[in-house]
Amino acid sequence: MTKSRTQKLSDRLRDLQASSPDIEGSALISLDGLTIASSLHQGIEEERLGAMSAAMLSLGERIATELGRGLLDQVYIHGNNGFAILMAVGEDAVLTAMIKEDSKLGIILLDMKRAVSDFEKIL
Repeated sequence: MTKSRTQKLSDRLRDLQASSPDIEGSALISLDGLTIASSLHQGIEEERLGAMSAAMLSLGERIATELGRGLLDQVYIHGNNGFAILMAVGEDAVLTAMIKEDSKLGIILLDMKRAVSDFEKIL
């Protein structure tokens, strides 16, 4: 039995979190704000996260363009309780990850980039 595209995407999100335990939750979101796949803990509303992630990616792309920074790769948010990192997945989606405060971001960013490459192939 072959897996559906959604199942493959969900499995890859879980693999990302298994390889990077400092990632507390993640979601793959379409550019119109709809959740394609997610692995989130309770208390995070998928619809709200989807809408905010799509809006943030769009705003980041506009800022990068206006400031002559080229194509947007990621948006990085640092708060008191950790990080949120958004990475563009081609022109189709955004990967959003919530990350613990004391994390080694270099390793997590590498893992996220590898996941983005896999997501692009699946999408």
